[in-house]
Parts: sequence; C-alpha cells; structure tokens
Amino acid sequence: MKQITILGSLNIDTTLKIDRFPLPGETVEAINKSSTAGGKGANQAVAAARLGAKTIFIGCVGRDSSGEYLIEALEEEGIDTANILHDEEAGTGTANILLDEAGQNSIVIYGGANRKLTSAQIQAAAGQIATSEFLVAQFETSTAMTLEAFKIAHQKGVKTILNPAPAHEIAPELLRVTDLIVPNEIESRLLTGIEITNQTSMEQTAAAFRKMGVNNLIITLGSRGVYYAGEDQSVLMPAFKVKAVDTTAAGDTFIGALAAKLNSDFSNLAEAIKFAQKASSITVKRLGAQVAIPTLAEIEEN
Repeated sequence: MKQITILGSLNIDTTLKIDRFPLPGETVEAINKSSTAGGKGANQAVAAARLGAKTIFIGCVGRDSSGEYLIEALEEEGIDTANILHDEEAGTGTANILLDEAGQNSIVIYGGANRKLTSAQIQAAAGQIATSEFLVAQFETSTAMTLEAFKIAHQKGVKTILNPAPAHEIAPELLRVTDLIVPNEIESRLLTGIEITNQTSMEQTAAAFRKMGVNNLIITLGSRGVYYAGEDQSVLMPAFKVKAVDTTAAGDTFIGALAAKLNSDFSNLAEAIKFAQKASSITVKRLGAQVAIPTLAEIEEN
C-alpha cells in the first residue's frame, strides 16, 4: 500500500448557508449553520485515506474538546495521528465558511494551534517521511516547518507536493525542494501575477513557476478543468460536468486523490488527474468538507 505523509491544518469548519454574499457593510441572514471536522491538511488526508493510501498526519491542535474531536475523526479513517501534538496555549484552528446558493464559498480561517508546529515535531516524523512516496503540505501551517519537512523529503528522494493555499509569497528555498505545485487559478495569479485566460497564459504561468524552480505544475480551474505542465508535456483536461452544491473541499479532495493515485515517477499523471477530478466532482455534489469526500468504491461506481 502506498504511504503518504501530510503536513497540514486541522480546523473546526463552521458553515453558514446564505442566499448571496453580503456587500461591504451589509448584514444578511443565514439560512442554516453547521459545524464539522475540516482543515485543508485534514481534508486532504481523509481523501488520500479513503482512496487507498496509508496516510500519516503531522499537525497540531489545542488542548480542548475540538482538538480531540478532530483527532478522533482522522483515526476513524485509519489515519496515523501519532505526530499530532497538543499546544497548551493556542486553541484549535477554526474556519468560518460562507456558502451561497450557487455552491460558491468564501472562507476566513483562524490558525490557532496550526501555527504552533515545532522543529522537534518535524524531526520526530523524519523516519515516516523518509518511507513515504509523497509528502504533501499547504499554507495553513508554518512555512518554516514545511521547508524543514520538504528538505528531509528531498534528501531521502521522497516527492513533495505543495498546495499554496491560502496564497502568499513563497520562499525560493521552498520552491527548490518542491516537485509539484498545485494552486487554483486565483492562487496561481497571486503567485505569478498572470491571470489565467487562455492557453497562452497557462503556458506563461508554467514558465513562471519553472523560473521559480518548480518543474511540475497543476492548476485547478474549476468548471474549466485542470491544466498540467511538466518538463516535456502540457495538457488541459476538461472537468466532469456536475451541478455543484458546495465547493468547500473540492480542491482538497483533488490533491488527496491525486497523491493516492499518482506514481512517484509521475508516469501515470494523466490517469491520476482524471481520477482526482472524478473524486472532486463527487465531493462538490454534497454539503460539507470531510463528510462529502468519496470512498474508492463510490468512485468506481460512478
């Protein structure tokens, strides 16, 4: 069984369903409210585990009931949680999600304990990182700790996947030890200054990331599909046509599914992207984050 290590965030997601997003200064009434286990890292781990990968998680929660709940949610999926620490001062991370009638969302996160990862914690997980096929990280945890973990992976020949979300400036040193970067089109524009409008702009974006030091790029484009550019090929793969109910965990499902399916030499990349797209297309048809992520059996049935 493939082993994947995910370094990332654990949040309590509180979703407010609304008719439309409020204008600046406007108050709107929520139709309903729900709270579930979430966090980009945790969502990606759940997707990887449900889709067949042995999954190890590195993260941090507060010393509170929310933290215990999030750890239990991962353990129910068979995810190794030995590398999740409890911070005695910061509370468990939270995400507040506004979800409109079209299934689009806006999210505000509070990092809390997610920002308290330590170097000692990364070093303690070094052995498991070294025996994994992929190490996956996002930007809801400390960039310095991600860099330290990616350096370990790079030294051991383990492929690294970076999901630069939420987008911010990336240290060149981190990009040099990133094998595959997976932004959405908004994150891609924020990182490169290039708006994705056509094939030419996609190719310009790929060239910009290569100049930064990353040779493999996947941009998720929502209903337009997925663009991939590697050292010797580039392709735009169309999206599965579905009616989206909630896009909250779409990108996380895609990345977890991709890591679960992808060969470490990227030899089956097109197949892995299609598999990840299929998984994500099922997720967006359901409300919620982790509860919406499909199992392998569900993908095979569709």
